[in-house]
Amino acid sequence: MDKEKIYFFVGIKGSGMSSLALILHDEGFKVIGSDIDQYTFTQKGLEAAGIKILSFDPNNLKDGMVVIAGNAFTDQHPEIERARAMNLEVIRYHELLGQMLGSYTSIGVAGTHGKTSTTGLLSHVLSGVAPTSYLIGDGTGKGIPDARFFVFEADEYRRHFIAYHPDYMIMTNVDFDHPDYYKDLADVQSAFQKVALQVKKGIFAWGDDKGLRSLHADVPIYYYGTSENDDFQAQNVERTTTGSEFDVVHHGKKIGHFEIPLFGEHNVLNSLAVIAVSYFESIDLDLIKRELMSYQGVKRRFSEEKVGDNVLIDDYAHHPSEIKATIDATRQKYPDKKVVAVFQPHTYSRTAALLDGFAKSLSLADQVILTEIFGSARESEGKVSSKDLADKIGNDTKIIHENDLQALLDLHDAVLVFMGAGDIGKYEDDYKAAIKG
Repeated sequence: MDKEKIYFFVGIKGSGMSSLALILHDEGFKVIGSDIDQYTFTQKGLEAAGIKILSFDPNNLKDGMVVIAGNAFTDQHPEIERARAMNLEVIRYHELLGQMLGSYTSIGVAGTHGKTSTTGLLSHVLSGVAPTSYLIGDGTGKGIPDARFFVFEADEYRRHFIAYHPDYMIMTNVDFDHPDYYKDLADVQSAFQKVALQVKKGIFAWGDDKGLRSLHADVPIYYYGTSENDDFQAQNVERTTTGSEFDVVHHGKKIGHFEIPLFGEHNVLNSLAVIAVSYFESIDLDLIKRELMSYQGVKRRFSEEKVGDNVLIDDYAHHPSEIKATIDATRQKYPDKKVVAVFQPHTYSRTAALLDGFAKSLSLADQVILTEIFGSARESEGKVSSKDLADKIGNDTKIIHENDLQALLDLHDAVLVFMGAGDIGKYEDDYKAAIKG
């Protein structure tokens, strides 16, 4: 890579793209980019770093630039077309990330769910004990010159993580998702199998996942979980309204007692994966204990705020398994409060393919409120609606609209869990504005 060139990010506000832009900026590269004008939560970090964000326009491209193309955009995007017409070097996001891994002890985090939370936790812990660069899927990225570790989120969408050959990889689970690309669960599992064969030192996988149990690789696979046949086990787990604590046992030997200020079974498992990786890198476990206790979470993962007499939780959950985990965490922290799931379905294909799963997971809440389905750049309409999901859930499930938030305004002394990967934030903002008057 050439520090004399300008690296132009097409779609710089994307969660992975903004993280990668911040890393290059920290390492002394010249970075600018373009995106939609609508505000997104990722641009705050870019603006704080002084990285210029332009509106999409083919005239942004200049001779000598290196173009980093966001995976959300096809080669027919006007800026990417112009770049190719100008014979500029065009690199896809995942390709550039794959090229960067060789200079570090690299640790990828893959999984249909839990990638961002686990990457954030691992990045925080390792940053507290050694120089660590990291790329988190919440738009956070940090580049440290001569870092020992590089922690990154490895996205399975369209098999993009096949571009990576990391030293270690954590695999949190394998579920069917992205039905606009993957045919079925077996197709998803085949992608994880392929990337498993590219890992150089070791894989840490959740032991209760049947798909991960069937993996084969050229490196050791260490399973973590709460079962007797796991290599790393969380035992004597205690979950309270202030967090969770547990013992960690490795092949019958207790290696320590750990506490985390986090909620939900999934965070116990995520922490166990982080502890396992740290153990194999011979990091002082007392330092790991210290760093775990100081973790504050990542953006849009169980972010809390008190508004009026209600508690608002903002979470990126957009798959049935994620919704179940988020509601589980909410019940742990607020066992005596009414839990209201406020959910924005994300993409028509996912909603249609996983309709029964969404209904089952959302039914774990005391009440459900839906918005209309949020489409995507690839998918603006479909044959399923939020009413179809509401009918499946039953139990007086309500649907709200931007100009009608009455179902939210009627709630008192409850926990409102806003979940979704689209623009559900605007409903939260409108609700808060209405309450605060």
